[in-house]
Amino acid sequence: MTARTLRVLFLDDHPADTALVTESLARSGMAVVTERVDSPEAFTQALREFAPDVVLSDDVLENYDARAALEVVQSLRPTAPLIVVSDAPERHSAASYVRAGAEDLVLKSCLDRLARTIECALAVRRRLERLTPRQMEVLRLMAEGLTTPEIARRLILSTKTIETHRGEIMKRVGIHDLVGLVRYAVRVGLVSPAA
Repeated sequence: MTARTLRVLFLDDHPADTALVTESLARSGMAVVTERVDSPEAFTQALREFAPDVVLSDDVLENYDARAALEVVQSLRPTAPLIVVSDAPERHSAASYVRAGAEDLVLKSCLDRLARTIECALAVRRRLERLTPRQMEVLRLMAEGLTTPEIARRLILSTKTIETHRGEIMKRVGIHDLVGLVRYAVRVGLVSPAA
């Protein structure tokens, strides 16, 4: 388990479920600080101000769902994995969450898996922490299939600057080919596989 205290943001409209998950993480030896929100506005604000290490989302909220939350996380806090914690989702829903960029789906009946899932998700994303916001943006655009000149035009930078960013991204994440970078960007949810 990680030695540091993790910041866990819950997107859930049931305080009892949040307490159950928090207890499960504590039993596993994970030190956490938590915040729970239940609306799109509060969620966006918490991503900015609470700055979570991980987001745990219920799959069904009255006016918001995990897929909508994923888009906001990918935009505001791409280093934070989103894990769906659910009672029993439909099969197509579970697959669609993962395709959309969720790290995993953990059933509430199997919460003993959650701490390990969080650890694995954070390990995969650690390399993102080495990137600057501009490098994250370049990586995202590369993964969306834009060429170096197209990225340069979009960001109003020179082609040489984009090439420098690309080289630095490869060095910092330890992946030295475009296909590998695209796979990594999809794996961590920077872009969806359909992008």
